[in-house]
Amino acid sequence: MAFQVLVCDDSVMARKQASKAVMSILPCAVTHATDGEHALTLMSEQHFDLLCLDLTMPKIDGIGVLQQMRTRKIETYVVVISADVQSQMKQRTAQLGALGFINKPVKTDALADVLHKFGVY
Repeated sequence: MAFQVLVCDDSVMARKQASKAVMSILPCAVTHATDGEHALTLMSEQHFDLLCLDLTMPKIDGIGVLQQMRTRKIETYVVVISADVQSQMKQRTAQLGALGFINKPVKTDALADVLHKFGVY
């Protein structure tokens, strides 16, 4: 059975890059969300095995998504893919349950390393 992956980013190009990277690693079906609000709606409607999440987005940002996931008890592996590489942001996302933090633009080997490290594949 294929992994169900949700890629959440307000940039079309970033969504395409993340989708391409994850599809080269895992047998998966990929769904796209254009912002955090959209991602939370999708996650309330169906289960996803993995969320690739940007931090800087309109409506609800990545931190807001992680907080809402915790509040709503949505259990999904999360990898943050962001250009916001401040160490305090990396710490905050880890505290909120993200498996890892990858710099944009996403590189397949970096994503594979995080997923392998945590036994996702």
